[in-house]
Amino acid sequence: MSSAKWVAVDGNEACASVAYRTSEIAVIYPITPSSTMGELADQWSFEKKPNLWGDIPEITEMQSEGGAAGAVHGTLQAGSLGTTFTASQGLLLMIPNMYKIAGELSPFVMHVSARTLATHALSIFGDHSDVMACRQTGFAMLASASVQEAQDMAAIAHAATLRGRVPFLHFFDGFRTSHEVGKIDFLTDDQLRQMIDDDLVLENRRRALSPEHPVVRGTAQNPDTFFQSQEARNPFYAALPGLVQAEMDRFAKITGRAYSLCQYSGAADAERVVVVMGSGAETVEQTAAKLNAMGEKVGVLHVHLFRPFPASLLVAALPKTVKGIAVLDRCKEPGAPGEPLYMDVVAALSQAEQEGRLPMAEMPVIIGGRYGLSSKEFTPGMAKATFDELKADKPKRQFTVGIFDDVTRLSLTFDEHFSLGTPGTKRAMFFGLGSDGTVGANKNSIKIIAENTDLFAQGYFVYDSKKSGGLTVSHLRFSPHQIHAPYLISGADFVACHHFVFFDRVDILGQAAKGATLLINAPYAPEELWDHLPAPVQQEIIDKEIKVYTINARSVAESANMGRRVNTVMQTCFFALSGVLPRDEAIAKIKKAIDKTYGRKSKKLVEQNFAAVDASLAHLYEVPVPKTATGHALPPVVPDDAPDFVKRVTAMMLAGKGDLLPVSAFPVDGTWPVGTSKFEKRNIADEIPVWDPEACRECNKCTMVCPHAAIRAKLVSKEDLEAVGGDLQSLPYRGIEMKDGIYVLQVAPEDCTGCGVCVAACRPGKIKSEPDHKALSMQEKAPIFEKEKAKFAAFMALPDFDRANLPNINIKTAQLIKPLFEYSGACLACGETPYIKVLTQLFGERLMIANATGCSSIFGGNLPTTPYTTTAEGRGPAWANSLFEDNAEFGLGFRLAVDHQRIMARTLLAALAERLPESLVHDILNAKQTNDSL
Repeated sequence: MSSAKWVAVDGNEACASVAYRTSEIAVIYPITPSSTMGELADQWSFEKKPNLWGDIPEITEMQSEGGAAGAVHGTLQAGSLGTTFTASQGLLLMIPNMYKIAGELSPFVMHVSARTLATHALSIFGDHSDVMACRQTGFAMLASASVQEAQDMAAIAHAATLRGRVPFLHFFDGFRTSHEVGKIDFLTDDQLRQMIDDDLVLENRRRALSPEHPVVRGTAQNPDTFFQSQEARNPFYAALPGLVQAEMDRFAKITGRAYSLCQYSGAADAERVVVVMGSGAETVEQTAAKLNAMGEKVGVLHVHLFRPFPASLLVAALPKTVKGIAVLDRCKEPGAPGEPLYMDVVAALSQAEQEGRLPMAEMPVIIGGRYGLSSKEFTPGMAKATFDELKADKPKRQFTVGIFDDVTRLSLTFDEHFSLGTPGTKRAMFFGLGSDGTVGANKNSIKIIAENTDLFAQGYFVYDSKKSGGLTVSHLRFSPHQIHAPYLISGADFVACHHFVFFDRVDILGQAAKGATLLINAPYAPEELWDHLPAPVQQEIIDKEIKVYTINARSVAESANMGRRVNTVMQTCFFALSGVLPRDEAIAKIKKAIDKTYGRKSKKLVEQNFAAVDASLAHLYEVPVPKTATGHALPPVVPDDAPDFVKRVTAMMLAGKGDLLPVSAFPVDGTWPVGTSKFEKRNIADEIPVWDPEACRECNKCTMVCPHAAIRAKLVSKEDLEAVGGDLQSLPYRGIEMKDGIYVLQVAPEDCTGCGVCVAACRPGKIKSEPDHKALSMQEKAPIFEKEKAKFAAFMALPDFDRANLPNINIKTAQLIKPLFEYSGACLACGETPYIKVLTQLFGERLMIANATGCSSIFGGNLPTTPYTTTAEGRGPAWANSLFEDNAEFGLGFRLAVDHQRIMARTLLAALAERLPESLVHDILNAKQTNDSL
């Protein structure tokens, strides 16, 4: 057995490293959350990294997932070892070729980071709905439950497919495993070579299509032969479970890590057993261990091979004492008597009973539950609730866990405070903004600790769905023992808040342990910081006896010429305060990592980072904690005048408490209200544009280029301006659209992202004495925030200009029309959203949008809030998103329906013509509709 080589990688890299080294060709079409696998393979090929045979694998990116499946099918028929990586709808588009590949018994492994399928809504997160749609294709299906298993099962699959000729779908949970960073025992090339039998590779090559020994495949068969041909492959599937177990046993001899197709753990005399597959298995296993230590008799059956389903092995693995079995599926099959794994377990035990092979005295009660859809959190408390349900006199035959179902009453009640309490584990949570470097710094911290110490490390990163500028929460664990905890942290020893504004809208300390350390990046002096914290946060600090430290990370980063990137500064403070490593040792390792990361790029960059590290320690201060809370009250999540749905549902989601919403709160068909982004008020900018009217040319280019509609212009009368009051700045309007009109420009300080695009577009030169002076300049937000907030409220009270009074719509005048796309979650300085905003200004009241999945679906239709909005009369863009691959066809359907409805309307109008004024009928049928008045 080879000695361990420990590295810190995520599940995608762990899997891709095996797939790349055991393949000759990879045909890819990257799709979240599997993109990293294809991207890594492409990168390694570019870097000329060889596979096991010393060749450089050929990586080809296709135009679609269906194209990738077709191309990889061709490589297999030509005798190469091929692979691909996919997820969700991308996987479903490969299904036709999967049937072909399996029917032709072609050795092949595809790797899938299992992900939710779009139904009433798109979800980029993880469950098993995509892979379960493939269970009829003839592919063997092998499941991994952790980062370590993502690597190990990949190796076993590549070995088993060569030996058994059945193609494999190897899958693991999207995001929960694919993006979790963990310390694993990395497979060396020597170990992989022992797993891959070169004789079997040559056999596969000999079966390839070749003019040297021509054959015909893919024939068209008639009823006289097709059925028999289907059944002719049965022996390969019957033999496959034994072959896979043999490969697992061989793997154990090489690495020391033993697996089985159906792996039981728990009490030998267990009365209650949970059957589960995927990352949830680790949570249930750890929960069962604690319950057994408390005197209960429970166990877990962890299924690795789902197809061919090892029915006999599953039954044999169950304790003879079992009286109740709960099967957990991470998917939903509407209308079925149960989900796929549950149905297979029921069938396996029923057949065993009929054949007299049932090891128990009588048939156990079998119940089935759904959990974890769309990466819904699955905790030890939920696992315990599943075991507890089996103790009920009449357990629910079908149930859900992890939600509150007040409609069909299927959900189990669980103890959210139940904890496994693993000793010796340090837990840390970091609250950052997307693209601010927080996640990257934490991944770097994991690698420093995992690869330079004996500690094990785990990192999982919860992303807001916004493209950037959304909340990211990093969950890090460090332990002297291997970590088996695929769920979020509770009871954190260390909490870091990288942006002070989070305290007003995010429950930063909800998961902090008593006596925890809190690190705050704040623009305030240590002696002033306490007074700026909300009173509820102050009280929680007092009640939990939290030690508070602060640093002005932005100031430190800027002084080290690192701009706004505070990640190195905050990482240094984490190591200095957390106690994961001795301070001096930690700082030395940070600098070593910096030199390794940036040394090849620039010595100056290394020196800047070193300076930031040293300055961080010099500017890190402890904050004195008074005995009483004196701060301000938390602002309401949404204003009191928000619609009822926004207050009941959207506000809960904005507060990070969407998990608490009951089933009855949700629209049954995925239809959500528009115009809700104005209630979010992310308040993420450190600097905002400030207007100097004296230098303004009224060109409106600033409002046109703003990606978030956060700076706006209005044309109003003097009377309108006086009516709203406030301290609005204004200019006499220099256009023909309104005589004696007043031009007003104003920024929304809570919605601006601080990207500065408006300032870049501003034209200088109106003030002759200052030819370079612009009408807009970026200024620090904090000192002017309350004033600008009040001004924007007054600005929004001004009436919108009637577009019918615009004789000509151009770049300037279009910006006087209310945008019907506002405050989206697009990236800072996004180049797409200004076009969408202008589209809504020009045609918003008559606009239907068939949206293509991608950035536009995330910034345009991502919950909890939506940026498409309406006029005062309630008209606005109607938006729908179908799938990634059918946008043109989806939009064509809109066009066909609208055209047909127009024909119907003209026909009905003609039929009613005798009962209507002749001029009205004529004007309607012949309206030019070239502007708002025609």
